[in-house]
Parts: sequence; structure tokens; C-alpha cells
Amino acid sequence: MSYQFHPAAAREHLDSIAFYESRLHGLGANYIAEFEATMKKVCAAPNSFSIECPPDIHKAVMKRFPFNVLFRETGKVVQVLAVAHHRRRPGYWLGRTVGGL
Repeated sequence: MSYQFHPAAAREHLDSIAFYESRLHGLGANYIAEFEATMKKVCAAPNSFSIECPPDIHKAVMKRFPFNVLFRETGKVVQVLAVAHHRRRPGYWLGRTVGGL
């Protein structure tokens, strides 16, 4: 299974990479590595992650970085709806669930 980003989630992801890299050279790459490891687990077994928003929005928690990956499975693709910082307001991404990508 593969994954693709909602456009707003892609911006969040890229902004996070840039932020961490601006803080310390190589930290952006560490963020990418953890994100990719998380998504490998998600793509292998998307339904094994907890439901964040019924009926089909799941949440994967990144370990080293303070982010949740909110996603849903659609056919053979995992749609990443948000890469949400733990301190951001809850549910800000809910508008992204309407109408798919």
C-alpha cells in the first residue's frame, strides 16, 4: 500500500522539515526518517491504528517528534489528512475529510 498527502498536510509536513532543519542541521532528515518509518507501519496495517474520528480516520503517533499523523484508507491508498503538532488546536483538520483529496 502507498500513501499520498492532502495538499494542506503536505504543506505541514514540508514546514516541519524546514523548521527542524533550521534549528539544527540534520534534524530535518531525522524528522523525515521518523515520518517514513511511521508511514511504513501505517501502510502495512492501517486498521491497526486507533480511530481518531469515526468511522474511518485513524491516528498514528510519531515517537521522537510531537506529531500525530491523521489518515484514512481509501482502496489501496492511505490518505494523510494532517501531520498535526500535539500543541495545535484539536480537530483543526476536520474540514479536510470532506470529498477526499
